Amino acid sequence: MVVADSAPSRRVVGGVRREPPVRYGELASQLAVRRPGAPRARSWLPPADPAAGSPAETVARLRMAGAALSPECRPPLRTPGGHLLHPDFPFRAAGLAVEVEGCAYHGTRRAHERDLAPFNALRSCPEVRRMPRFTARGVFAHPERMTAEIRTALGELGEPGAPTSVG
Repeated sequence: MVVADSAPSRRVVGGVRREPPVRYGELASQLAVRRPGAPRARSWLPPADPAAGSPAETVARLRMAGAALSPECRPPLRTPGGHLLHPDFPFRAAGLAVEVEGCAYHGTRRAHERDLAPFNALRSCPEVRRMPRFTARGVFAHPERMTAEIRTALGELGEPGAPTSVG
């Protein structure tokens, strides 16, 4: 699923925005060819989301779906000042925006500092009242903790249908 998410996605590499290595249609036509593994790989295309920003985001999205949690994936939100931001997983109705942080993305002190401004700006969006952040390591090693924390936050924010306790 990580490959299905990332292959048709644009990426910034070394500060340069790069086109996707393959388009969704090209990927689908290559998987239409009869070969071992193609039927299984084709089944991964419909739930793929090229908006996923990293393998950890893909895994987080799949783990949330498995826990019956349905956030949006990186939709555009505007700050009161008009800046366009793309939080990882907002639950707009509840005012929750879940962020997944990877070491590779923040590989340097400067990259981490550069990323602080959008996080702070995201807090000013009217759709965001709370913003839990999870490390990529936590998503991979303990996804149940992530989903439990999200459920708890949704319950505290009064999301309809969210459990009031985690069990």
